[in-house]
Amino acid sequence: MESPRDILKRHGLRAKYSWGQNFLGDEDALEAIADALHLREGEPVVELGPGLGHLTRFLAATGARVTAVERDRDMVTVLEKEAIPGVRVVAGNAATVDFAQVAGAPDVAVAGNLPYHLTSPILFRVLEQRAHVSRAVFTLQKEVVERLAAAPGSRDYGLLTVLLGLHFDAENVLTLEAWRFHPPPKVDSAVLSLTRRAAPRAPIVDEARFTRVVKASFAQRRKTLLNSLKSDKTLAPPDVLLAALETAGIDPQRRAETLAPEEFAAIERALGSVVPGAPAPEARTEDAEE
Repeated sequence: MESPRDILKRHGLRAKYSWGQNFLGDEDALEAIADALHLREGEPVVELGPGLGHLTRFLAATGARVTAVERDRDMVTVLEKEAIPGVRVVAGNAATVDFAQVAGAPDVAVAGNLPYHLTSPILFRVLEQRAHVSRAVFTLQKEVVERLAAAPGSRDYGLLTVLLGLHFDAENVLTLEAWRFHPPPKVDSAVLSLTRRAAPRAPIVDEARFTRVVKASFAQRRKTLLNSLKSDKTLAPPDVLLAALETAGIDPQRRAETLAPEEFAAIERALGSVVPGAPAPEARTEDAEE
């Protein structure tokens, strides 16, 4: 396969640093990423930010129906000229795309080598559209993947770990050293696999309130769980928060990173029962980013 450097040169282009463009041309890595999706022939897959089409070729080689969503007009032109068989190129923003709509299918797989600055927005899009995303495989900054695949009690365990962990099984598939990319980024990357669960790890009553509970819990990591929850005045008064923790069987002196997603879900349900009929505050995506 032609290297990213040579393709850019052939088209008279350079990587755009401001767009976070670091192209992966390592064939072994690309094959491993495509394999991690376990695509079936004819299955729809949406690739976010295909760039020069290196991963796109491996996805298409599985026989899957690939929709490549790219917002850089230069890259769109390259992909259209390369005309990879079995690939439909769509000019669009990966951070705002409707996966099922763009693929024309109710259930899709998603893949992509994501710019680091778009990691949270895109992961929240996956979370919001989880009913239509069977699985996803993303290349991200290594420390982010370690955080998202972390277990409770780990220093890496955090907000997005819990929110995604309620609905997906997360796995750190492999590490990709910086030198494998062109141009090489300043840090190593890793590949994250997300597989949608048949049912959430635990039931919740209100998704927005669950997000608020988790966000508040991690707002001040060094504080106890009860004191952290108090940081969000919209959740409930302190006495109600304490009562909800008691109902959920959670020690208020614990810290957020020790709680499993099931325990956060228990707190959310308890809040609904302690204050029956109380409207849950709306959770905004930008408020919930790490």
